[in-house]
Amino acid sequence: MDLAAYLARIGHAGTISPTLDTLRALHRAHATSIPFENLDIQRGLRIDLEIGALQRKMVERGRGGYCFEHNTLAMHALRAVGFDVMACEARVRAGATRVAPRTHMVLLVTLANQRWLWDTGFGGDTPLEPLLLGRVAQGREIGQDGESHQGGASYRVIEEGALRVVRMKAAGGEWTDLYAFVADAREPIDFEVANWYTSTHPESHFVTTLTAQLRTPDGSRVLRNLTYTVTSGATSEVREIARKELLPLLRAQFRLDFPAGTVFRAVDGTGTRSFPASALPIDV
Repeated sequence: MDLAAYLARIGHAGTISPTLDTLRALHRAHATSIPFENLDIQRGLRIDLEIGALQRKMVERGRGGYCFEHNTLAMHALRAVGFDVMACEARVRAGATRVAPRTHMVLLVTLANQRWLWDTGFGGDTPLEPLLLGRVAQGREIGQDGESHQGGASYRVIEEGALRVVRMKAAGGEWTDLYAFVADAREPIDFEVANWYTSTHPESHFVTTLTAQLRTPDGSRVLRNLTYTVTSGATSEVREIARKELLPLLRAQFRLDFPAGTVFRAVDGTGTRSFPASALPIDV
């Protein structure tokens, strides 16, 4: 892990030590610098979670990625700083009509007898800063229902039996569940399996839908196929773009540069087929 290159990529020039201030600063810098995107999946390319491959793609080449890529890269960076980090699997609930597979990755950082949720890989709904889960006492968590107001939205983590459920309330909106997870460590092979399923299953949203998303200090920019939404506080602006606008928009709004003629399966009709609206939701 080239920590210095990662810090330069996210624009963090402050001090580096395993403290809460550093954790918050790194999370905010990462979330607002590296876009959430599935453009390699849309181009029919394999998603490689090996740290060297992630660093070449997301740090050296200035690309983004989806949850497994974002949070695997962050996990290595946080450990290089000296944080105590554990990776967990989550089931996405946002937009789900039934129980979804564990196709989301989150990190838990234990610091000064508290456990913090790090998630820089949930697209436009990604929190700007880590969320507090609760104190760690004799190996178990003491849950807290406190709200965290950040970036034009509110978040909280609640207990649901053995589950921890991350909830979000947009400005002027209602509380909705984003995802649920068990605070147990998972092995890299677990994420390799989920990554393969999510990036290749014919009903995965990442196969059927092109997306690029980026958190901003007060909202988000979200592109899904040819629908582009900019949210700032309680205000959202939605517009449809023409196919010829796609590459310039990716370049201007997400700093993602692709050569003319690049083909994306969801918008160019290559290797896709139609699915019913009730198709199983697989991540965001």
